[in-house]
Amino acid sequence: MAAENSFDIVSDFDHQELVNAVDQALREIQTRYDLKDSGTTIELSKTDLVITTDSELSLRSVRDLLETRALRRQLSLKIFDYGKVEDTTGGRVRQVVTLRKGINSDLAKKIAKLIRDEFPKLQPRIQGDTLRVSSKSRDELQNVIRFLKEKADTIDVPLQFTNFR
Repeated sequence: MAAENSFDIVSDFDHQELVNAVDQALREIQTRYDLKDSGTTIELSKTDLVITTDSELSLRSVRDLLETRALRRQLSLKIFDYGKVEDTTGGRVRQVVTLRKGINSDLAKKIAKLIRDEFPKLQPRIQGDTLRVSSKSRDELQNVIRFLKEKADTIDVPLQFTNFR
């Protein structure tokens, strides 16, 4: 009897790489002529970023700069969930950017349905914020990974495939 093979589908990012990207963006903001005197701050916590600056124009520039730095550090732009732009005191603007980590239950059900429709012999199981896919055939599991990488543009979080056994 063949052993059961499996892998996990997770959505995660390297927090230290994000810290480095934010630090690089802040350094460039301090030297760029158009952003130097804007008083821009980027506050990073475990679950979100808060960008505060003097206008919406400079906010767009800061977001673009942050996204560029994140891409250079191999972070997916799908981890950023931009909130509404809020006016604060002194005519400044603020935006909260939530960091996406983990696969919520609705998205896990959608991915499991995609897998079941395309590969009826496989068994995707939701385990918290991960999705475990198991099968007797390793080739089928590799086909699932290839299939999900092709469907990456329809899924709104970055996916990683871990624990391939």
